[in-house]
Amino acid sequence: MGSIDEERSLLDVEQSLIQEEVKLYAEDGSVDINGNPPLKQTTGNWKACPFIFANECCERLAYYGIAKNLITYFTNELHESNVSAARHVMTWQGTCYITPLIGALIADTYWGRYWTIACFSAIYFIGMVALTLSASVPGLKPEGCIGSICPPATMVQSTVLFLGLYLIALGTGGIKPCVSSFGADQFDKTDPSERVRKASFFNWFYFSINVGAFVSSTLLVWVQENCGWELGFLIPTVFMGLATASFFFGTPLYRFQKPRGSPITRVCQVLVAAYRKFHLNISEENHTHLFEIFAENRKIEHTDGFLTKPQLSQKKTRNLNLFTIHGTFIYTLFVQQGRFMKRTLGSFEIPPATLGMFDTTSVLITVPIYDKLIVPFVRRFTGITKGFTDLQRMGIGLLVSVLSMTVAAIVEMVRLKLARDLDLVKSGNIVPLNIFWQIPQYFLMGTGGVFFFVGRIEFFYEQSPDSVRSLCSAWALLTTTLGNYLSSMIITLVAYLSGKDCWIPSDNLNNGHLDYFFWLLVFLGCVNLPVFVFFSVKYTHKKV
Repeated sequence: MGSIDEERSLLDVEQSLIQEEVKLYAEDGSVDINGNPPLKQTTGNWKACPFIFANECCERLAYYGIAKNLITYFTNELHESNVSAARHVMTWQGTCYITPLIGALIADTYWGRYWTIACFSAIYFIGMVALTLSASVPGLKPEGCIGSICPPATMVQSTVLFLGLYLIALGTGGIKPCVSSFGADQFDKTDPSERVRKASFFNWFYFSINVGAFVSSTLLVWVQENCGWELGFLIPTVFMGLATASFFFGTPLYRFQKPRGSPITRVCQVLVAAYRKFHLNISEENHTHLFEIFAENRKIEHTDGFLTKPQLSQKKTRNLNLFTIHGTFIYTLFVQQGRFMKRTLGSFEIPPATLGMFDTTSVLITVPIYDKLIVPFVRRFTGITKGFTDLQRMGIGLLVSVLSMTVAAIVEMVRLKLARDLDLVKSGNIVPLNIFWQIPQYFLMGTGGVFFFVGRIEFFYEQSPDSVRSLCSAWALLTTTLGNYLSSMIITLVAYLSGKDCWIPSDNLNNGHLDYFFWLLVFLGCVNLPVFVFFSVKYTHKKV
């Protein structure tokens, strides 16, 4: 008997040791750089995040170092009109948010997120070098104005410039949909404590984005307008190199999720299956039939959730509603608005694009307050670990963005009234309204972003299957694409319909009605809000 009890005791001890050993490794299917189950103590979690945050901070500094003041480059250096420059910038920015579909497809299907980020970073860097050359080499940039005669860019000059810009757009397409998901992959979803940390990861990920954007809005904009565009584009190029290096330095600490086949095929199969069953009455008799249909099609990995009766209709709604969420955040013309306001502070002239620092400043202030104060407070009432649901958070962000555009419209109305009262309409001179009156609209835009963009990133990550996680992140980015393309179309249409009395004149905003354009965006935002709420109410969202 003693020997039997001893054997049982040894068996219990052995099983306990095995369970403890299993907990030493991440259990979410990830692997380390050598293809082995990753040790929790030496990989992933917050240990890997500093390298990802540094990569994102430097990459965003490079991107916003170009994007923040690009409209000024087009108007001052390439001698484009305001309408033409705004159209070029918005189209380019829209492209930067549609190329993620390419990067996401490659990441989910073939290379995985790590190698997709690495390879597209090289393309990004080449684009930055080409852009820097276009602003530095004398033959690759237009000559300066002689009096009122400003020579336009030649075909070769335009080709080099747009080659650089659209290589950057392609490069960012491999980074945007992958880096946030890759960072979230560092947290084991089967571990409750790591799941909580992952919710904070998205907040601090957005924080790192805005650290880079803050430097771009202040230092880089000042360098571009006071030290020249050669240096102004060279600095972002150097930081893009640093972003790539930082990403590689963290390789031994990363956890990797393997690609799981073509997501496009699975998504199409789900949509076809959902469409074919859309008009069916999901009665008790039909449940068994539908169960058999989906059970036969096991190759649709992310429809496994369909295989339980109570979740059948909910899962169909979930997959369809991933494609209905949208939002528009536009403030490119804030810069042009500021250019016709009083920008002097003593003897120092403030570059109008510098006001974008208040957008990022609001993020740097709001993220810690949200993560450390608002979430614990709201959690008491909602019972949700992260305070608000992702959809509630996005809805708040949309509302705040509408308030931002409302403030911009009011400021422009006041500016135009002063221009009329002081007889500055025809002359196009600076209106004596201090540019700091723009601070509230920038600040509200940044605050709205903390709610909307972080909620959107987390929503699409949490609600998408592992096999299409990058693709769903790319779908999320399409909302920004739609906003930029819509704005470009609206500007072009308004310029065509308004003729001589254009809302956004080429040279003299005092003789236009930029306030009408801002009010139009407010109207579109007000239309967008109830549509968003409608689909949010329909969406079945579980508490996490």
